[in-house]
Parts: sequence; structure tokens; C-alpha cells
Amino acid sequence: MMRDRQLLSAVLLILAFVSLQKLCYCDDQTVLYESFDEAFDGRWIVSKNGDYEGVWKHEKSEGHDDYGLLVSEKARKYGIVKVLDEPLNLKEGTVVLQYEVRFQDGLECGGAYLKYLRPQEAGWTPEGFSSDSPYSIMFGPDKCGATNKVHFILKHKNPKSGEYVEHHLKFPPSVPYDKLSHVYTAILKPDNEVRILVDGEEKKKANLLSGEDFEPALIPDKTIPDPEDKKPEDWDERAKIPDPNAVKPEDWDEDAPMEVEDEEAEKPEGWLDDEPEEVDDPEATKPEDWDDEEDGMWEAPKIDNPKCEAAPGCGEWKRPMKRNPAYKGKWSAPMIDNPAYKGIWKPRDIPNPDYFELDRPDYEPIAAIGIEIWTMQDGILFDNILIAKDEKVAETYRQTTWKPKFDVEKEKQKAEEEAASSADGLKSYQKVVFDLLNKVADLSFLSAYKSKITELIEKAEEQPNLTIGVLVSIVIVFFSLFIKLIFGGKKAAPAPATVEKKKKPEVGESSNSEDETEKKEGAAAPRKRKPRREN
Repeated sequence: MMRDRQLLSAVLLILAFVSLQKLCYCDDQTVLYESFDEAFDGRWIVSKNGDYEGVWKHEKSEGHDDYGLLVSEKARKYGIVKVLDEPLNLKEGTVVLQYEVRFQDGLECGGAYLKYLRPQEAGWTPEGFSSDSPYSIMFGPDKCGATNKVHFILKHKNPKSGEYVEHHLKFPPSVPYDKLSHVYTAILKPDNEVRILVDGEEKKKANLLSGEDFEPALIPDKTIPDPEDKKPEDWDERAKIPDPNAVKPEDWDEDAPMEVEDEEAEKPEGWLDDEPEEVDDPEATKPEDWDDEEDGMWEAPKIDNPKCEAAPGCGEWKRPMKRNPAYKGKWSAPMIDNPAYKGIWKPRDIPNPDYFELDRPDYEPIAAIGIEIWTMQDGILFDNILIAKDEKVAETYRQTTWKPKFDVEKEKQKAEEEAASSADGLKSYQKVVFDLLNKVADLSFLSAYKSKITELIEKAEEQPNLTIGVLVSIVIVFFSLFIKLIFGGKKAAPAPATVEKKKKPEVGESSNSEDETEKKEGAAAPRKRKPRREN
């Protein structure tokens, strides 16, 4: 019995020790983790720079009990900073940058990237945080107009010139275009490899020192064009020149026209030279209300000359034009190889005074995280910001914080899409039904019931959810008519002939007025006839 207790105690001690080791491992590997479970006041510092008027809010993610940092207003600049307890040296081992962002109202124009800032000794303060605050890395999604990318920018100091240069990742991943939570991960490895993950899936792998992966390249070219070099005055870049010995032929007529009259053409027989193509409309009359002083002198509209319809043509006949066989255009000397050609000039290369070599990027340490964006979109929610020294830590957070939310949102999106698809199908089905019912209502033997059927159809069109009820009602009407047709029924009494006959003086007057207006417009705007093509 005593031995069992000792054995149990030993097992529990070992388990406790292992758990403590894991906990310490996680703490050692996690530089920063921000869940926003608590309000950010006191832990994050909002920029007091006058340009950054956007209001940050501590809000729940839509559909979840999980809180995040929310961009609450459109068309604003936002600035906020979280200072690390200690600056992180990026030169030591693996570094993982990860965070979640959700565009709850979609994203048309806005950024949602983070800036990993250098120590404040570089010349900035959290209260004065702005776009000019120096950073080491900028990472995250940005979409507006032609821009659609997940940025990864390394700001690196040239050891020769002392200048800080932004090196942009070439061909970065695009931004997911939906309203779901997404997690962005950048993994920096000791062998200069950088990997970009979106939702845990690798989208880009690059080498920080490769000119094929970053623009401009981190390591400059060994040589550069000499800025002091100038092209000699006698340098000839013309590969071809006009032949200086060429002479224009004597029979070359530069003034010859491109087209001439076809002398062989003959006027078609029956051509009516004295007949115009258009004549006054003999049936047109001047409107009675035409005022020559206000409307001008009235002229009858033109119509096609009926005599020209049967003839090959009317009016003055002219010979058609044809291409001039003697036409050669402007003469120019033929081109020959330039004997003085030296090629396209370019300045000579000289050693690049800013050239340097590196085995690893000379990273600046990270002392804070800043969100500095100008967005036309609201509803952007940041969450679960992580800096770690191990990929497994980032993967654990993705599985425990992001994945459950994403799965719920994905299922909801799928249900909404299916519902929308069903609604579209129902609308198409309803249109077919309504078109058929309108045709049925026009049948002559249903004339007595047409108003009721039409009324039911109109109600169903206004409230599509009543479609089934309307169909049932109309089926009942048809069934009743069928019974009456087979078994007969009481004849309806003739309607009394006391219905007052409606007068239509206004309609008649309106019609007459419209006729006169149309007649006047027809007379005032004669129809023009296109000229007959010359033969």
C-alpha cells in the first residue's frame, strides 16, 4: 500500500514537472500575446498626433463573445501603439509575427497592417506616433484600387551610406475578399528565409538576401552607372540612315493625286439629270396655327422623288473616282546601314560606393507594435496579436483562437449563400408561375373572374411568400368553374341597362389635340433622304 502511494506521488511529481517545463517553454517562446479580452486602455497608447482622429473601440467580433480592437469610423487615420516589455533582437533564432484581422463590413479601400517599431531612441514617442515613426518590419493586408497585397517590408540600414531603405517583398499574396476572420503569419528563419502564411497555409516563401524576392535587393549591385559620365557629342546611335547617294527618279511625281476620275465610266442609260433626288411632299399642308413671324417661313417637308425610284439615278452625274496608277507619294531616300553607328550609349560602370555584403540582414530590434492606417472602411477588427520565437506556439494559437471562430463564420456564410441561392431559385420559379397565371386570366371564358384572379396575382407579386396560397386559391376558382361547366348552375340575372354611358369629351379633345400636335411636328420636321450613291 505504501509502495503504491509512493509510486503515485512520483508520477504526479513527474507530470507536474513536465507541465511546468512546458509552461516555462511557452513563456520563454512567447514575446507578446494580446488577446484584447480586457479593455486596451492603459496597455495600448493612442496617438495624440492631430492627423489621427479615428476612434479605437474595444468591441466583440460580430457573432462571437471574443473581443478585439475595432476601427469604428470610415475615412479616418488611426494610430495606436503597444510598447514591448523589452526590445526583441531579430538576429537571434526564429521570429514569428502573427495576428488576426476581420473586415466585418468587407474591404474596398483600406489597410490593416502592423508596424514593428524600432526603439524610441530612434526618435519617436508613442504619443506622437505617425507614419514617420521608424519601423523595422511592416506586415499585413492592404487593399485599395490596384493595390491588393499582404505587405512584407523590411526597412534595412545600409552600413555604407547609413540610409534606411524599404525592401518590399515581390509578388506578395493577395488579400482574402470576404468578411471572415483571417490570421496572417510571417516566419523569419535564421537562414534568411521568410515565409508568409494566410490562415495557416503557406502563400509565399522568399530569401531576404535575394534580389529575385525583394525590391530593391537588400545587397546592392557591385557596380553602378557612373553619374559623371556623359555621352560624347559625336556618338551616333542611328542604326540606319537615309542613303546620301540616292536620287529621286525623274518620273517621280510627288504632286500626283491618290485618286483620279474613271475615264472609262459611262453614265447609265435612263439617268434623270434634271430631276432632284428629293421633292416637296405634295400632300403636306401648312398647319393652321403656324405663325410665320414666330415659326419662320413654312416649307413643305421633303420626300424621295418618286421618279428616281425607277431610274438608275437623278441629278448631276459624275464619274466615279479610282486609284491613280501614277501615284507614288512623297519620295524619300532608302535607308542603309549607318557606317558611323556605335550602338546605344550608356555610361560606364564604376564600383558602387554603397556596396556591402551580408550573411544575414542587420535587423533593427523591435521595441513596439504600431497600427498606423488610413482607411475608407470601418468595421476592421484586430485580435490575437502574437510575437513568438517558435512556429509551434503560433500554430497553437491559430488552432485555439482563430480556427473555432473561422469555422463558425464559414458555416454561417455557407448557410447564407445557400439561402440566397434558394431565394433566387424561388424568384425564378415565381416569375414563371405569374407569367402563366396572367395568360390564363386572359382566357375568354374566365372574363367574369379576371379581376379577382388579377388581384390575387398582384398580391402574390407584392408578397412572394404568398405564392403557394395564391396558387391554391386560383386552383379552387378553376375547380369551381369546372363543376359549373359540367353540372350547370343558376344563370346570372342580366345586368340592368341603367348604367350611365360615360362621356369622353376630355379624351376626345386630348386625342384631337395630340393628332394636331403630331401633324404639326411631322410637318415641321421633314425627313431627310440620304443622297443616292454615285455610280
